[in-house]
Amino acid sequence: MLSRRQLLALSTAAGLLHCALPSEVEPDAATTGRIDARPSAPAAAGARGSRRLGSGTLYVPESYDPRRASPLIVVLHGAGGEPEGMMDLLRPHADRTGAIVFAPKSVGVTWDVIHATLGPDVERLDDAMAEVFSRYLIDPQRIAVGGFSDGASYALTLGVANGDLFTHILAFSPGFLTAPAQNGSPRVYVSHGTADRILPIDRCSRELVPRLQSAGYTVIYREFDGPHTVPPDVATEAFDWFARR
Repeated sequence: MLSRRQLLALSTAAGLLHCALPSEVEPDAATTGRIDARPSAPAAAGARGSRRLGSGTLYVPESYDPRRASPLIVVLHGAGGEPEGMMDLLRPHADRTGAIVFAPKSVGVTWDVIHATLGPDVERLDDAMAEVFSRYLIDPQRIAVGGFSDGASYALTLGVANGDLFTHILAFSPGFLTAPAQNGSPRVYVSHGTADRILPIDRCSRELVPRLQSAGYTVIYREFDGPHTVPPDVATEAFDWFARR
């Protein structure tokens, strides 16, 4: 098992080496990072509350009404993290807004693209989202992918590659973007601490955001005085921005 120091070094290295947009990287031969699952009329009724879904956690607020389409956010943990950590951050906001939250677990200690490939995590996420769509009525205009640290980098990668599925991307302290291709035009929210020593802001978000804007994306960018973290007010702003479209 990697130590905390090794995990942080992995995150830092990924951030410094791969701050790139799709036009600057070669597509992986195994997969384009595409997710095939799409929202549709549920074939069965899903339960409310929290439950395991594959290796991740699905949370459906008690306010969920199967007759009304709900927002869905897929939220991705950082290197060495667990789904519960991201769920703890966003569950209160899900209760406020009625959004369904799915927090998957990476196959390895972090997401596959960090290891220079796309495949196992994409396939697992595709299967999980297909199950969510088969049991819950999801609003196709409010489907987000978000994450923190390595999870934010992966959210940007998947969001750009699947912008015809994900309408919003929430990236908290990302390090890089290596989507093989651009599809669709999701709106993007990026936050980053000015005192971040894990994924330094100058080499990551301050380079990524202008590149995203130059590529035609609408980006809300928030810098805050702080380290490698997600401040409560930033989480609130990002979630409300997504939930209200």
